[in-house]
Amino acid sequence: MDRVAGGIRTPDQRLRVFVSSTLKELAPERRAARGAIERLSMAPVMFELGARPHPPRSLYRAYLEQSDIFVGIYGEQYGWIAPGEDVSGLEDEWNLAPDIPKLIYLKRTERRDDRLEGLLARIRADDRASYASFTDAAELAELVAADLASLLAERFDAADPRRAPFAEPAPQPASTESVRLPSPLTRLLGRDAELATVTRMLADDGDRLVTLTGPGGIGKSRLAIAAARAVETSFPDGVVFVDLAPVIDPGLVTTAVANALGIRDSGDGSMSERLRLALADRRMLLVLDNVEQVVEAAPALAALLGATAVSVLATSRILLRVTGEQSIELGPLPPEAAVDLLVERARAVKPDFELTDANAAQVAAICTALDCAPLALELAAARLRVLTPAALEERLDHALPLLTGGARDLPERQRTLRATIDWSAQLLRPAERELLMRLGVFRSGFGLDAAEWMTDGLGDVDAMDALGALVDGSLVREQDRGDRAWYTMLATVREYGREHLEERGILTATEERHARFYVALADSTDQQATWKGQIDLMARLADERDELRGTVDHFMATEQYAELASLVWHLYWFWWVSGQLGEVRTWMLRLLEPGIDLDDRTRVIALFSTHSIRVGETPDADAAAALAECAAYFERVGDRLGESLSLVALAIAQMSLTPPDIDGAERTLGRSLELVEEDGDPFGRTMVRIMLARAAMARGRLNLAFRLLDESLGIARDNEDPLGEAIALNHLGWARLLDGDPEGARGCFTEQLLISSTFGHEEGFAYGLEAMSAVAAVSGDLARAGRLFGAAEIVRERKGLMTGGTFSLHGPILERALAEAGHDGTAAFEAGRRAGRGADLADMVALAMTSPVSEGTTETA
Repeated sequence: MDRVAGGIRTPDQRLRVFVSSTLKELAPERRAARGAIERLSMAPVMFELGARPHPPRSLYRAYLEQSDIFVGIYGEQYGWIAPGEDVSGLEDEWNLAPDIPKLIYLKRTERRDDRLEGLLARIRADDRASYASFTDAAELAELVAADLASLLAERFDAADPRRAPFAEPAPQPASTESVRLPSPLTRLLGRDAELATVTRMLADDGDRLVTLTGPGGIGKSRLAIAAARAVETSFPDGVVFVDLAPVIDPGLVTTAVANALGIRDSGDGSMSERLRLALADRRMLLVLDNVEQVVEAAPALAALLGATAVSVLATSRILLRVTGEQSIELGPLPPEAAVDLLVERARAVKPDFELTDANAAQVAAICTALDCAPLALELAAARLRVLTPAALEERLDHALPLLTGGARDLPERQRTLRATIDWSAQLLRPAERELLMRLGVFRSGFGLDAAEWMTDGLGDVDAMDALGALVDGSLVREQDRGDRAWYTMLATVREYGREHLEERGILTATEERHARFYVALADSTDQQATWKGQIDLMARLADERDELRGTVDHFMATEQYAELASLVWHLYWFWWVSGQLGEVRTWMLRLLEPGIDLDDRTRVIALFSTHSIRVGETPDADAAAALAECAAYFERVGDRLGESLSLVALAIAQMSLTPPDIDGAERTLGRSLELVEEDGDPFGRTMVRIMLARAAMARGRLNLAFRLLDESLGIARDNEDPLGEAIALNHLGWARLLDGDPEGARGCFTEQLLISSTFGHEEGFAYGLEAMSAVAAVSGDLARAGRLFGAAEIVRERKGLMTGGTFSLHGPILERALAEAGHDGTAAFEAGRRAGRGADLADMVALAMTSPVSEGTTETA
């Protein structure tokens, strides 16, 4: 069937023209063809414009299926044949092209590959293709523009009903014509996995009711149509589409289905019975769109399934909750697909829109800000007609009021995100709707206990039941995080809630309640004296770090500086392990700005946080003085934990001075050791001994260092403290390396890397890779040393981790090894370093833990 003959599309529903040719050989010609296509307000479909992560064959197959016209441009080359294939991509594109108009252009030349001549012979024999010859890109552009214009003119004559001769309509029999699937004018993007799952379910006779759930605008209808079209041949009696959006009364659903099937309502007998009889033996798929507002009709639909052989694919924001229902919840698009969608829709309203290096970051940021939700992206794309990506990104702080447009053929309730969300919210009970608004203050997600906290004042409402209603309504998404439930909301839904709170003047009060929950959560960390008791809490805090940031912002905005400092102090271990100390320092520096009135404790916490974070990076006498002031304050107020922490940081600062103040550091650490021993703090006992071992290594007293590190390792293991164990092992490895035992050092560093990997301690990866780099350098393998060092550099750069500065142990060893190796050794190190920077982290960690002897041929620079 001629796919263009169905009608002429408006500029925002453009015809797609697939361009097939070799890429490099005919690059100027491809640019010329693209320009000609765009001048006619059509959309060029070209491989170089596509999503790179997809394999080329799957990419051009998908593009061909979505194209309306095929343009083939051929020069001298047959093209590359992929491994395992019999033909080139060029010929494969011709073979896979659907039954659409084909325009073929041959570049004049004295020579062509033999296999290309064979392909052209096949093309000439195909009476569905027209072809012409050209000399250069300019001539090709003229030919393509003229031919496409002529093709459109021919199709216009065939499609325009005003040009058909007038005739009286012939009498029609009672209609049995069903409502067929809509024909989307856009490609389905980013749903390959979900599409495969739905089609597999529909192909299984046991799964006769499949429901696609998700919030409004997430792409349920689009996926349902694609899935139904994919399985159309499996249903010999056809696929029928039933739009239930206009249906308000659940009792009229049966009538709507019957109408879509072409079944007349003559008034004699029930429509349900007529529908059952009509479908009794038919193997048919019913696509029921927008079921949520008439979900009370679910039992009637279940009865229909029980009495017939039909299958149902439903889209709904809530589950139907009937026996046999299988459901798939749709979430946001993958980031790459979201960018593709935004760009494609932008081109529909602004044909000259291009994704470039200059705007790629803004386009990606827009997609992220809109949670990669299809409807939000489509509405955003409509604004790119008049806004640049940078300007649109700036305005996304108030996305809902801005994105009020959208194609006129969208249902009324989808014209704006506000209408879409509001429509779902109105289906809730008052307390559920109020909880939805309150949950809008969460930035990323929350657990059940946080939701319970936010229900205060809502009367006799069960948080779990209320959350269940929000999940059923697809306004909140549930997913497991380990053994606990975790809930999230799309950004647009969150903003909807926040706006309602702000309109009522209770946004700040609601944020205060949110903040108080996280203060209570931070206070609970004091009850966990060991790492074993804190590790689950750490995982949770990692999930909720955006909420902690939100709490900090709230306290900053409301000038609750003491509360802010207390939150930072209680969670200092978390900020450290999760690599957020730099962010903490920024918060604390703001507190220390002139004009801010702080109490003593808040000021000392701010001083400690700003100075302890950077000690060891560079010599800093001011830091040592500030940390000494902190230690004195904590001693004066009887805060033994604060004093011991300040003393450890002070000792690091003293050892980092030029020259190092080892005597002062040992005295400082001696006092800290007394405090942690008296308090029995296992982690403190481990860390102070490690620091004393550092001082001993600096003096060359390796026997003392070994004793202290053995003690620290024993304490950490006795208390099942993996962080302390990893740090102790790393230092024990350094002591053994300094003692001339590289193999013993390698064993310690390997174990440290394994432990760090168990809880995702990225800084531990960096320290372990640097240490293994030093082992390789001492062993004379500078290429391996370079690879591991390069990988460590990337970890630190990408994660924003400090380098260790004057406090590092690997630096002097590498410098000495390179100085002794000469030019060739340095070249091998640098080549390995470049390779390590470009390698996968997992591969480099595996390399580090592999013995060079057993590694065999896998080691290359």
